[in-house]
Amino acid sequence: MTSATITAGAAPNAHRLLWAGFTAILAAGVGFAIRGGILDNWGREFGFTNAQLGVIGGAGFTGFCFGIIIGGVIADKIGYGKLVVAAFAFHVLSAFVTFAAVTPTGDATAIAAGQATAFNFLFWGTFIFAIANGTLEAVANPLVATVFPNDRTHYLNILHASWPAGMIIGAAAGWVLDDMFNVPWKYQLALFLLPTLVYGLMFLGQAMPKSEASKQGLSLGEMLKDVGLLGGLVVCYLLSLFFGDVLKPLFAEDSPMAGYVGYGIGGALLIAVGVITKFSLGSFLLFVLFVTHALVGAVELGTDGWIQNITGNILTSQEGKILFVFTSAVMFALRFCAHFIEKQMGLSPVGILLVCSILAFIGLNLTSRVDSFTMALLALTVYGFGKTFFWPTMLAVTSDRFPRTGAVAISIMGGIGMLSAGLMGSQGLGYAKDRFAGEALKAEKPALFEEYQASKESKFLFFPAAKGIDGQKLGAIQEKKPDQRTEDDKIVVAASIAGDRKTLVADSAIPATMAAIYLCLMIYFKSIGGYRPLTLKDLSSKDNVHTGTDLGTAES
Repeated sequence: MTSATITAGAAPNAHRLLWAGFTAILAAGVGFAIRGGILDNWGREFGFTNAQLGVIGGAGFTGFCFGIIIGGVIADKIGYGKLVVAAFAFHVLSAFVTFAAVTPTGDATAIAAGQATAFNFLFWGTFIFAIANGTLEAVANPLVATVFPNDRTHYLNILHASWPAGMIIGAAAGWVLDDMFNVPWKYQLALFLLPTLVYGLMFLGQAMPKSEASKQGLSLGEMLKDVGLLGGLVVCYLLSLFFGDVLKPLFAEDSPMAGYVGYGIGGALLIAVGVITKFSLGSFLLFVLFVTHALVGAVELGTDGWIQNITGNILTSQEGKILFVFTSAVMFALRFCAHFIEKQMGLSPVGILLVCSILAFIGLNLTSRVDSFTMALLALTVYGFGKTFFWPTMLAVTSDRFPRTGAVAISIMGGIGMLSAGLMGSQGLGYAKDRFAGEALKAEKPALFEEYQASKESKFLFFPAAKGIDGQKLGAIQEKKPDQRTEDDKIVVAASIAGDRKTLVADSAIPATMAAIYLCLMIYFKSIGGYRPLTLKDLSSKDNVHTGTDLGTAES
């Protein structure tokens, strides 16, 4: 492959579209990082538990799913330009909804009601923000995959270098404005509107090419055949969990009805997928990629949503922000090196993913043991190397191997990753923090646990309900200088830190599972002659375009 092939692109405005998409995802990263940095502000101001904060943070992922999946399905039909306009409007609306949250005051009843109202504003504001982000990725991912067809891994990694760039800007701004000058969180969060304005101007008036599948006139049903019932099962299961969570306020507390309704909605959506695809089973390989990307979302974005809070708790809040910026900088720099790693070091995209999952496992375990800033830098460097290439390289593999799915498969994959990040990663880690911290405090001093336990139980999937440490009471202790803390204060803080360390160890099981999957995929590709990108012409030559069969089976 020549350098001209690498840099030219398949459209005259290819690089303009690349950098417009870069700026759009950067805006998402800025908002994400600032929200991660002000979680403790929300915990203190509104009295939320870690599990509640996890639900709010999770909305930043689940809303993304709706934006990217719906956007991906209709992108080639209505045009990318209309989706950019919609995303811009959602970004602005999300700011107004989030800013409507106010500190609850009055008696206990009024405070409880005010807390519930603030929770709703923060949840739905974050959810709308995520819809905007998902809609933009429904535009940016297929555009870059289309205009750079010969080097998707390289250019999709460049596109997604904007995510850590946005997190660097957002975290640095939070460090200065929050820790140094105590600027109110609403002013901090408003910063994401600046890159929002820039991406709107960069996309303005640009011609946007269609995907290869769209050019060939494939219908939505044909594009979805490789997804089929297997792929639909993954996304519909996650959507059933989402609807089960959202509908809980409509039913009595602890009633299982919300969950049943959620599963009913998920089942209906799966039947709809079956009807559209004429009940094609779908590709088993794509099913495996979807399941794996659910793990990617949980370990990468779910962890990113909490890592600043966790390292800030283990060390100091300021050091946590510095480490978050540092890890994001590692990701930003490395995502420009995907071409070198793939072409010069001879690693296939799946090989890159295998190495990254091993490094992420090691990095999370090292981070759980940090007791100094220097050790944290080392541990998070390893973790940063590990998580860098997960998301964009998974999109590249899917785009390479399933060209007839157009924008649909990579959009569904992005939605799966974000849904998992919100429902599994963010909520799961919030639950783990509560559970492990509560268990540590109860084991150390039961009477102190009775005094400091949260008023609400934390729940997650099928795991037992657990009570963590009250966020307001813990925050009050953390605001004291270390030499002003009582012995009981020190025990509470130590329990919180112990919970965070155990949470990171539990989190490391996810990349370990991913490593096993990637190893199996490497063996599979070796058995069929090696990994290579496919085109519709390749599929047509195998008389495979309209069959809905598993590509892996056909090739073997």
